[in-house]
Amino acid sequence: MRKLRLHPCGNYKESYADELAIFSSDYGRLWSLAGIAALFCAVPFISPPYLLYVVNMIGIYAIAAIGLNILVGYTGMISLGHGAFFGVGAYAAAVMSATFNVPFLLSVPAAGLITAGVGMIFGIPSGRLKGLYLTIATLAGQFIIEYVLVHWEGVTRGTEGITVPAPTLFGISLRGDIRFFYVIFAVLALMIWMAVNLIRTRYGRAFIAIRDNDRAAEGMGIPIFSYKILSFGISSFYAGLAGALWAYYMVSVTSEPFNLSLSVEYIAMVIIGGLGSVAGSVYGAVFITVLNESLRWLTDLMMNFGFITQSGLNMAPLREFAFGLAIVLFILFEPRGLAELWRIIRSSFRLWPFSY
Repeated sequence: MRKLRLHPCGNYKESYADELAIFSSDYGRLWSLAGIAALFCAVPFISPPYLLYVVNMIGIYAIAAIGLNILVGYTGMISLGHGAFFGVGAYAAAVMSATFNVPFLLSVPAAGLITAGVGMIFGIPSGRLKGLYLTIATLAGQFIIEYVLVHWEGVTRGTEGITVPAPTLFGISLRGDIRFFYVIFAVLALMIWMAVNLIRTRYGRAFIAIRDNDRAAEGMGIPIFSYKILSFGISSFYAGLAGALWAYYMVSVTSEPFNLSLSVEYIAMVIIGGLGSVAGSVYGAVFITVLNESLRWLTDLMMNFGFITQSGLNMAPLREFAFGLAIVLFILFEPRGLAELWRIIRSSFRLWPFSY
């Protein structure tokens, strides 16, 4: 008798173990390991210096974007202060390294913890505010932190900035794009693993319950204020960790990059990548970083051909227009972001030639 070949028409879970599994099949685990191997073994050596710099920045931004997605995508609280928390982590690492000679291996997680404390303080209004009002409160936090970073000259050295000493790890200097590449992406892999497993715990499920309906969650016995503060702390820890890596990688730290525009970029990463998706945070970081570099390349090209002059050049309006347009287009045509697009493409290949 001829056997019929059955094609899956969906991804159905038959047990709690299937629901909690990170990979839906052995193929997913295999492809993930192959991708990680290619990333660590091939990318640093085949990439030209500028491309490797861009890849390193993608890794740093992805860490911070994952933290913001835990707050926005999983807990449902919009924050416009993530760029400032990124700056707190950068300055914390720079001060500990330059002033107190704290080694790299200790200053980076310590900067994350300091930033988590600051984020929890600015998350206190979430106990009574939500929606637009909470967004405005986090915007106020952005401006407050910006002011402190500029005017607390005894610690941050004001507009002069701080030069970060060369980092070492187990006696090995980390100066250079290739060596720092391995540090950045090792930390990124660890942070992705932590975020994915966090969402599988009772804390992650509490975050999702608060996002879906905070009153129902409170009625179920979830202390929503404590969990909201915890979500702010975890999100800020990711931002501070990324900021510390950025400070060591860029060598010099000043307050200019940590403005509202950076916070808007992180919001764009989360929305475009996919709310409530750890992988989507990485996709969004790749998209926004590549978009930034494309706009910079386009501007240089236009200058070379004489369409614009150096005196009249202003990148900020062009970048803001591009980010706003990208966000609007994704909200209109694919609200669940690049993560959903990738899921559709992957399912299409898996289910081909059937359309369901």
